Amino acid sequence: MSRARTQTHDEWQTAAAYENGSGCFSAYLIPPLAVLVIAGLLTLLALNTPTPTAALPADSPTPLIQSTDPSINSPEQITPAAIFSIDSSTSKIGLSLIFTPEVQHWANDILRWAAAASVDPNLAAVVMQIESCGDPRALSRSGAMGLFQVMPFHFHVGENPFAPDTNALRGLDYLSRSLATGNGNARLALAGYNGGIGVISRSERNWPAETKRYVYYGAPIYEDTLRGATSSPMLEEWYGKYGAGLCNQAHKRLGLP
Repeated sequence: MSRARTQTHDEWQTAAAYENGSGCFSAYLIPPLAVLVIAGLLTLLALNTPTPTAALPADSPTPLIQSTDPSINSPEQITPAAIFSIDSSTSKIGLSLIFTPEVQHWANDILRWAAAASVDPNLAAVVMQIESCGDPRALSRSGAMGLFQVMPFHFHVGENPFAPDTNALRGLDYLSRSLATGNGNARLALAGYNGGIGVISRSERNWPAETKRYVYYGAPIYEDTLRGATSSPMLEEWYGKYGAGLCNQAHKRLGLP
């Protein structure tokens, strides 16, 4: 908002000098002449002095990258490892290295799907790892289908549940809703994804055994991605007990070497 112009202390002094002058060459004129001479000398000096390069104020933030994820917008939170894993097509931090080759096969798609659903791609990858190990044709005894093992009633009429984009859309939408219900708590979101969003409000003691097992493995695997680990003991345990057959099936389905 503009303000009214005010007179400065120097302006008042100048007015007083003219009022008290006799009309002859007054001593009040000497300081202005001296100022002109000094100004001329300073100008000549400035012309011979290189202009310094402009710099940001010392307290100006200089983030290395800007992410859509607010938790990594501060420079001190971005490690060199994270910078080298930037996916240029999405400007998101790349997928963790801990996941099996079958899940890594979908890395660029996971980044894209997760961005659309506003969820952490590594959390989405944890779900894919446990649910299908990257097999787009996976089918459970309960009827869950595809990469994210989505139940039939989540799909719209005419949708192909096994189409990766469609399966991810419905699966990650449910994961996003689980996260919102759990106030951003990834552990609760994983429980809600497996056991239904309703389990989030229950005591963990009352969760179904399958949901407890799902969170037992899923939460530590996700924590390993947050730590920037390159391997995950809990993922290896899951693979040994439950995942080997699933991942072998996915490996063949994807035609991986």
